Amino acid sequence: MTMFNPPHPSELISPVYMEKYNLSCRKLAMLLDEAPSTLARILHAKSAVSPEMALRLSKVIGRTPESWLAM
Repeated sequence: MTMFNPPHPSELISPVYMEKYNLSCRKLAMLLDEAPSTLARILHAKSAVSPEMALRLSKVIGRTPESWLAM
C-alpha cells in the first residue's frame, strides 16, 4: 500500500499567497491576528496548524479549515 504524505501548509502559504500578494510574515500575522513568531514556526514547518489557526487561515486566505488541518 502506498503511503500518502500531504504537503505542509507552509509549502502552499509562502509561494501561493505571500509571494503573489507581496505579504511579509509580519503583515500576514497581523491579518491573522496572530504573533509573527507563531506564523514563522508554521512557515518554517516547525509547527503544525492548530484548529484555531485553520479557522483564521480560512477567513484570511481562503480554503476550508478542514483542508488546512489535513495538510
